[in-house]
Amino acid sequence: MELSVAIYDLTRDFPREEIYGLTSQMRRASVSILSNIAEGHGRHSRSQLANFTAMAKGSCYELEAQLLLARELSYGAVEKLQRSQGLCNEVGRMLHSMLNKLHSREELPQVRT
Repeated sequence: MELSVAIYDLTRDFPREEIYGLTSQMRRASVSILSNIAEGHGRHSRSQLANFTAMAKGSCYELEAQLLLARELSYGAVEKLQRSQGLCNEVGRMLHSMLNKLHSREELPQVRT
């Protein structure tokens, strides 16, 4: 959730002509991460959670590439861009760890709802 909020905050400052381009892509990717985790959790199946977590991880990679492009184009405030990149990296590590646990036989931690 924090990552999506940060992305919306960052992209508010993007050029107006990017509203249907990079701004929209970044917002959708960040919401996709959040939505896939929620949907996978709601399926009450370890294999479904793994599938949706893998999709969330793909969206995280997509967002990471878009953040790099935004940096190269000098879009957004530097502080907001750095914060978003840090959160994206953190979420990526969390998703990686979650996938490893899902593919092992370890007991999963309870997810707050």
